[in-house]
Amino acid sequence: MNKKIIKISLVVILLILMNVFHIYIPCMFHKITNLYCPGCGLTRMLIAISKGNFYQAFRYNMLLFILFPIFMFFIIDYIYKSLIKKRPLYQKIPDKVYVVIIIILMLFAILRNIFPVLAPTTI
Repeated sequence: MNKKIIKISLVVILLILMNVFHIYIPCMFHKITNLYCPGCGLTRMLIAISKGNFYQAFRYNMLLFILFPIFMFFIIDYIYKSLIKKRPLYQKIPDKVYVVIIIILMLFAILRNIFPVLAPTTI
């Protein structure tokens, strides 16, 4: 069996188990500093999306919720390339795009600690 297929299967199984058993991965950055990182609320956001609760998913992590469709495109493309072994659906992403994403994530981390409305909350 292809190693990539095994990795993809393990990730899918992990996400299903997290949803079934309500396993939440704590943010170590938040536990140590009491500040929110750009990824705080990600696990709860993914579980809320899997349950169809998109409003709550948005409240857990607004930025990553907005970027979620882009990430899903890359995940689907990765699976497509792994299973079919064809060319990627997209061309190489310029390095400037990665720099912009990192800057956006850093700004979001700063802003979500200044403005409580951006913090991961429950309803």
